[in-house]
Amino acid sequence: MGFIRGFGQFWYDLIVGDDWKIAVAVVVTLALGTVVLLAFAVSAVVFAPVLGVCLMAAFAIALRIDTRDR
Repeated sequence: MGFIRGFGQFWYDLIVGDDWKIAVAVVVTLALGTVVLLAFAVSAVVFAPVLGVCLMAAFAIALRIDTRDR
């Protein structure tokens, strides 16, 4: 049982790390990208850069939320 718990903690730490907002932003962006890719006939030449920009924007928004003045 200790192995399973340690394995789960490792993956949680790897994926979520210190900031859960960044992990959620990345997962939501990838999920929306998957929906767009499956629903529409999008060329990979267009889709990959747009998804990359969306991931960077999601990261920047999560970072801005954490660093804003209170």
